[in-house]
Amino acid sequence: MTAAKNHYVDNAEFLAAIKQYRAVCATCRAENKPIPKIPDYMATCLMLIAKNLANKPNFYAYTFKDEMIGDAIENCIMYFHNFDPDKSSNPFAYFTQIIYYAFLRRIQKEKKQLYVKYKSYEQFGVLDDNEKSDLEENGIVSTQFEMYENISEFIDNYEESNRKNKLKNSKKKTKLELLFDEEDPVAFDIGEENDV
Repeated sequence: MTAAKNHYVDNAEFLAAIKQYRAVCATCRAENKPIPKIPDYMATCLMLIAKNLANKPNFYAYTFKDEMIGDAIENCIMYFHNFDPDKSSNPFAYFTQIIYYAFLRRIQKEKKQLYVKYKSYEQFGVLDDNEKSDLEENGIVSTQFEMYENISEFIDNYEESNRKNKLKNSKKKTKLELLFDEEDPVAFDIGEENDV
């Protein structure tokens, strides 16, 4: 006999709380009253989901986990009203997805900030090749130069990733572009209709 698994968020209880809160919100809207804040229990559930997801192997090593969690909670509150208990009975999965993508957006923001910081170091010559060669000739070895090689590698990787994304996005055509594609044999010249 196996012991029951202890979940940090009870999905059924969380769903019941959401249904109850939505009923209160509907009543408030009908009576033109302000919508009440999210109950503490639901806020605690969101916090637990975010904290536990942040401790997963793909997120635990980041130094800005608090910002990730903060962004995630903010997104959950912003999109809380979009969860429809009639369509889904799994609020845990719904909010986990919101939190997951909030984490990814924060990681991208932090990478961009790091890129700007490193690129400014490179542009202003904080560590240029001449300084490096002068110090190496004098026998001064520093881990800063190892870091500089990593910074250059980070800059190159970030710029290459951006180039690939721009190329991929430029190849995507909108529905309107596909409709009026010049190579499309169905396309016709509007001027020919007027000549008839």
